[in-house]
Amino acid sequence: MKAIRRFTVRTVLPEQLQPLHELALNLRWSWHPETRELFRAVDPGVWEAVGEDPVRLLGEVPARRLAALACDRRFLRRLGDLTDDLADYLGAPRWYQSAPGAEALPAAIAYFSPEYGIAAALPQYSGGLGILAGDHLKAASDLGVPLIGVGLFYRHGYFRQSLSRDGWQQERYPVLDPEELAVTLLREADGTPARVELALPAGRRLAAQIWRAQVGRVPLLLLDSDVAANAAGERDVTDRLYGGGSEHRLLQEMLLGIGGVRAVRAFCRITGHPAPEVFHTNEGHAGFLGVERIRELVADDRGHDFGAALEAVRAGTLFTTHTPVPAGIDRFEAELVARHFSGDAALRGVPVDRVLALGLENWPGGDPKLFNMAAMGLRLAQRANGVSTLHGAVSRGMFGALWPGFDPAEVPITSVTNGVHAPTWMDPAVVRLGAARIGADQAEAAMTAGEAGPWSAVEHIDDGEIWEVRGRLRAQLVEEARRRLRASWRVRGAGDAELGWTGTVLDPEVLTIGFARRVPSYKRLTLMLRDQERLRSLLLHPTRPVQIVVAGKAHPADDGGKRLIQQLVAFADDPAVRHRIVFLPDYDMAMATRLYPGCDVWLNNPLRPLEACGTSGMKAALNGCLNLSVLDGWWDEWYDGRNGWAIPTADAAGIDEDQRDDIEAAALYDLIEHQVAARYYERGPDGLPHRWIAMVRHTLATLGPKVPAGRMVREYVERLYAPAAQAQRRLDGPGARQLADWKARVRQAWPQIVVGPVDAAVAEAAELGTALALKVQVTLGTLTAEDVEVQVVSGTVDEQDRLREIDLGTLKPAGGPDLTGCQRYEGTLELNRTGPFGYTVRVLPSHPLLAASAELGLVALPVESAGMDAGVLR
Repeated sequence: MKAIRRFTVRTVLPEQLQPLHELALNLRWSWHPETRELFRAVDPGVWEAVGEDPVRLLGEVPARRLAALACDRRFLRRLGDLTDDLADYLGAPRWYQSAPGAEALPAAIAYFSPEYGIAAALPQYSGGLGILAGDHLKAASDLGVPLIGVGLFYRHGYFRQSLSRDGWQQERYPVLDPEELAVTLLREADGTPARVELALPAGRRLAAQIWRAQVGRVPLLLLDSDVAANAAGERDVTDRLYGGGSEHRLLQEMLLGIGGVRAVRAFCRITGHPAPEVFHTNEGHAGFLGVERIRELVADDRGHDFGAALEAVRAGTLFTTHTPVPAGIDRFEAELVARHFSGDAALRGVPVDRVLALGLENWPGGDPKLFNMAAMGLRLAQRANGVSTLHGAVSRGMFGALWPGFDPAEVPITSVTNGVHAPTWMDPAVVRLGAARIGADQAEAAMTAGEAGPWSAVEHIDDGEIWEVRGRLRAQLVEEARRRLRASWRVRGAGDAELGWTGTVLDPEVLTIGFARRVPSYKRLTLMLRDQERLRSLLLHPTRPVQIVVAGKAHPADDGGKRLIQQLVAFADDPAVRHRIVFLPDYDMAMATRLYPGCDVWLNNPLRPLEACGTSGMKAALNGCLNLSVLDGWWDEWYDGRNGWAIPTADAAGIDEDQRDDIEAAALYDLIEHQVAARYYERGPDGLPHRWIAMVRHTLATLGPKVPAGRMVREYVERLYAPAAQAQRRLDGPGARQLADWKARVRQAWPQIVVGPVDAAVAEAAELGTALALKVQVTLGTLTAEDVEVQVVSGTVDEQDRLREIDLGTLKPAGGPDLTGCQRYEGTLELNRTGPFGYTVRVLPSHPLLAASAELGLVALPVESAGMDAGVLR
């Protein structure tokens, strides 16, 4: 018999224990070991049974146990100390408040993401994007950055994964009760729930209430459409993460972007929190936030029209792309978008044609019938970035059509390499290992801020200590894997009599390789299966055996990904090897916190360059796990030959997919057998693998300062948030109108610009160190010299006379324009390299409020030049 209604009956805490509620509702407990240990002490059995979730713990602990704790002076002292510690953490100045130029930093930043991986107890994430967003919020909290997180509250989360008897992925969607989660409802002063509302076609309305999760110092606002005011269809908008059809997904993204801005306004009004000066769009899903902010500016009393409002919005917006392939971008039928932004669903002052233009694929090969969310995100943001150095280059190539006439290197998309929140992902045993040498405070600084100094102390830790910790972590993983494997087989239909073998799978002394991530095809879950006999020989080697722990989820609609899982499971089910390779279903943050520390080697073998960053390897590295990876994402820039191994790639032209996978799989097997396993099992007279431990020590000392999310967030603040806030302030007033008018004037006049002829006189022979005297005539039409910059672009040239490794110089006006409006520009070009050398001249728009000279996508070249190939010297 099924209940017609579900709700949670909460325990009434004795007055002395009331601070436990405060500690449970601030998700700082998820990365604060002392607070977790306090909750464990409440009732160890219940703590384990509820999955180490403080809110559920307080709902299920017996009343008699609470009564006993209320009289336990030692427990109450711990509770008081931790309550005071949280208050200090929340109120004391941190890095942001004391950073150089802190007074000019943004008063607040709104951070929008479709998913957040904060803790397993708040399952609002599917994979790397959500975990990255959660780590961003946690690191911002540790540094004191005044972030406001914005997302959606999914009543079913993503999905829980299990396997059928034949290894096929099964999905289930348990209902999440907010009353059992670390969230509270945002309420107005009169106690009624705060609401946001969107107008939809045909007179429909979409309302949402706002759940607030407190992530340390950072509030996270999660919009929930499951409210009585909505019709059935609208109530289901936030039912599950990445579910439903095209219109369902569009409504989710409208609620996230438009509703999210309105939720931020309500939160700031109710709580007095400073209003954000910068809006950070984490992927294109939240792109409509810019449209809503345009509506706000058009509707206020400052006289902005759409063009001026667009410039003001762009100045304070940052767009981060995580997508390395066009297929990963959300695209909607333009007609569908038009229907949701016109008629009675229109945003006042925001014409539907202007909305459609933001997402238009108006480049060669684009589809004008589709609305591209990434294109909108880039057009609405004056600053944009990829998430590793390599991904930044990939993004500049992928989105270069938005800036025609510019080489990929000049496309205004920078990069900030991702990081991971070290206090979340470092096992306490590893933290204690470092803290014993440098002290707890120094260890915290090393983890939260990515400071290099403290990490160097790892060099002084004894080999035996490092190996003993690594052994304990490996044994911990083996125990966890056995438990999870047994539970998985029970779900698959096996009885206890069949499962005796699960108690002996894996070996705490054997080299352990981990592989865990989402399962799209490009991540190549089954590359390790290309030569199954070779893999068996590695697993069963008589003196240097290897064992592999695998986990991952395929998207529910991705049957191809599910088949990959089934193939892996079929291999791992073989009685001959099942003690050496296991697949653990239902990969989540709880599993990950055991998996990363317990592995000796972390395997990553995506198709290069399709891994935007690949932060799982960072989490492993923080625990002394060595990486074995294709040179992609973060590994491409930080691999140094001593912190792991690089898998060679076969991406030469003419090699088909099967050949490529065969070549790369063979290279992987060779690396494991002849380098990885050989190094691991090479022991000294004392039984320790000293050369292996040296690699572990080097990994911690050199990657430790780089991979923490604190380093990442500091880069965002210094390189992107602060400049965006300054640009936004300059346009807060008549500046936006002036910039919009200037851009309109420049766009209209640009076709009138004529560049040339170009005269170059060689001062001496064309030898290294000599110079060319350049003169160029530029017809500006209705523009003035102040509207443009004339550049000389030089560098080496290839066989097609295309410039490479370019240098830029500026040519200056010589006198005023003649009667025809022609202006002469002059300058010199130093011949600073030998070999084939070339140059060209170009004209770009110039304005002090532009973030990049390519911002308008306008460039004028000499009339005799079809590209940057004029003036070749050989």
